[in-house]
Amino acid sequence: MDPATLYREEIYTDRKVGTLRVMVPVTASGASDPSRSTIYTGEAQLMTNMGPLPISFDIEAKSLTEAVAGYAEAAKAGVEQTMRELAELRRQQSSGLVIPPAGTASALKGGGLGGLGGLGGGGKIQMP
Repeated sequence: MDPATLYREEIYTDRKVGTLRVMVPVTASGASDPSRSTIYTGEAQLMTNMGPLPISFDIEAKSLTEAVAGYAEAAKAGVEQTMRELAELRRQQSSGLVIPPAGTASALKGGGLGGLGGLGGGGKIQMP
């Protein structure tokens, strides 16, 4: 472990909406390190038809009070970011078509499929 980048983790929750994780910078001896900023991270769950999806998001704040006040807005941004990422993953999955390299189409000329009963051996179809 790097003794110059240690944090003490504190967890706060209202037991209804979510969790607030506070990462307090500390020195190697465990004393607070005022030369580094405290990190505030929110956590929530988004219910989907596949079950709960955990969402984690940073909260820009200088104190626990500010982090609690900014939780809702940061959670909304975190959910929107997660939805964009899921949409991109779906788009990538749906466009998983494989186009054979140039020159492979010549085997299809003449109406055949490259041999008796199929595409021929050692085909050039690539799986994504």
